Amino acid sequence: MSPGGSSGEPLRRRARWGGMSRDQVVEAAMQVVESGGYQAMTIRSLAAELGVAPMSLYRHVKDKDDLLTEVVDRLLARSWRPRRRATDWRAWTAEAAERLRQFLVDQPAALHVYLLGPVVSPAALARMQAMLQVLRSAGLDDEQAWHAYAALQTYTIGFAALQTSRRRAAPRSAGDPLVAQLSASATAAQFSVGLRYLLEGIERDASGRAHRPPAPVGVAP
Repeated sequence: MSPGGSSGEPLRRRARWGGMSRDQVVEAAMQVVESGGYQAMTIRSLAAELGVAPMSLYRHVKDKDDLLTEVVDRLLARSWRPRRRATDWRAWTAEAAERLRQFLVDQPAALHVYLLGPVVSPAALARMQAMLQVLRSAGLDDEQAWHAYAALQTYTIGFAALQTSRRRAAPRSAGDPLVAQLSASATAAQFSVGLRYLLEGIERDASGRAHRPPAPVGVAP
């Protein structure tokens, strides 16, 4: 299969001198990523597919990771928004977490980007702000909402990484009940179980804050 896409049609299309844009570079890289070829992709190979010199791409992107970050951001923007109503904060938050887990498992390039470090791209920030707003609507204060978001985010990314790793690795001891049980701890079903525990803890915090008596006048909370 050509890295240009599942249709087998190559990306190769020579650009006019000086006519290449960052958007064209990112769109070409998206085709490679969506076809599953991100690991083999290099700036040089992408330039060859586009019919330009590698330096033409370096005018628009710093390196492969810079390029992947924008590709992943565009893909995330298509998929992160839950369909549940935000007024049902638990259902909305659970769907938001599940969508991110599935995205990271389905797109190895996305998992690579999220494991590099904090992702602060436009779609990631929009998702974060939406989650914080929904968590605050559940009754959490700003600090609690932030800690809840961080817990959900690290759990989701870590689980996706483990699930991906386990999926690639062959079972070490076929037929061993304990191995089978431990392998089942990295499935979508188990993710939902762990997520439920997290959400129940968040709900207890929100409920505790709602029933906390007001601080006496002149006393810091």
